[in-house]
Amino acid sequence: MIQNARSSRRQFLSQASAAVAGLGLGRAGAAGKVTLPFANGERQMMQFPQKRPLILLTTRPPQLETPMEVFKEVITPNDAFFVRYHLANVPRSVDAAAFRLEVKGLVDKPLQLSLKDLKTQYEQVEVVAVNQCSGNSRGFFQPRVGGGQLGNGAMGNARWRGVRLKDVLAKAGVQAGAKQVVCNGLDTPVLPQTPDFIKALEMDHALDGEILLAYEMNGEPLPLLNGYPLRLVVPGYYGTYWVKHLNELNVVKDVFDGFFMATGYRIATTPGGCVEPGTTPTSTVPITRFKVRSFLTSHLDGAQVQAGVVTQLSGIAFDHGAGITEVAVSDDGGRTWQSAELGKDLGRYSFRPWTFAWKPQKKGPCELKVRAVNRIGESQAMEPLWNPQGYMRNVVETTHVTVA
Repeated sequence: MIQNARSSRRQFLSQASAAVAGLGLGRAGAAGKVTLPFANGERQMMQFPQKRPLILLTTRPPQLETPMEVFKEVITPNDAFFVRYHLANVPRSVDAAAFRLEVKGLVDKPLQLSLKDLKTQYEQVEVVAVNQCSGNSRGFFQPRVGGGQLGNGAMGNARWRGVRLKDVLAKAGVQAGAKQVVCNGLDTPVLPQTPDFIKALEMDHALDGEILLAYEMNGEPLPLLNGYPLRLVVPGYYGTYWVKHLNELNVVKDVFDGFFMATGYRIATTPGGCVEPGTTPTSTVPITRFKVRSFLTSHLDGAQVQAGVVTQLSGIAFDHGAGITEVAVSDDGGRTWQSAELGKDLGRYSFRPWTFAWKPQKKGPCELKVRAVNRIGESQAMEPLWNPQGYMRNVVETTHVTVA
């Protein structure tokens, strides 16, 4: 039995796990190179445990991007799902039998929940939802901004299974005056002066019934690098809230002022969260929900197609949960648009697949653009917006192909 959360955090980081025994992050293997379509875009492909070769951004902490061709599938395979950490002391193994989720703070009944408790004492639910890094596509920002220079692959769509955060908090009994739920995981800083990665959810959001404490991903236990054995799934919200290796929920009466809420992951209070390039916002708010995005995934930049022959274009679109209602394609630089056919709807938080039968007539270079619209009329800007953090890109994307 674990005596307290602090000692358990240290203990978990050193224990060998029955479920993922021997999963050493140091045994990554190189597997070629790719060049992303922006300045200084050459990247190593690297294979980590439980992962196929992915695009390497950093090794410590692990940051891995999914190649765009993977998104030809609506559900992103576990071994191809992107990886994002902020702190270098990441769990190399977790003892599933000893693991406990602590629920404390302004509650009537503090809890210490095992994985078995979560699987047997609460209703099990599933949701198909996109997890997207706030800095996805940062490498395309002009002027260039600081931070990880990611392409478009810091996102993925999975079927998550677990229990509702709402149900766990109900069993603990949230007391009057509670303002937020503060969420922490097993990853820790290397240096004591580095702030821990801790996030907070507004109480109304925590109790809306949509946030999951997930232990499965696409029908299997979470991969270690995606949060094993338990992670937050916050549908429609950027991945900064999807805390991995979740082992602590603290219900508090005041707004949490940790670095990753009060300083990091904030955007301007302007429309679109943008400012003029080279300037800084005068006031900011925490980043929250996705913007509308859409991508052509059947053809990558530089692809060649035949004139006079029908080419099947396909891709994905998603938003924060209002639901995608339209995708359109342009082959003339955005002057005219033609509607694509939407595919199967796996839920309002999922990628929505689309297809379009395109018969190019004119030979030469061609720009294919894709634009999505959601149920409440939100869409994508033709010109990219800018902010100094490189967050929340949602411009109409362009794929350059050659018609031969």
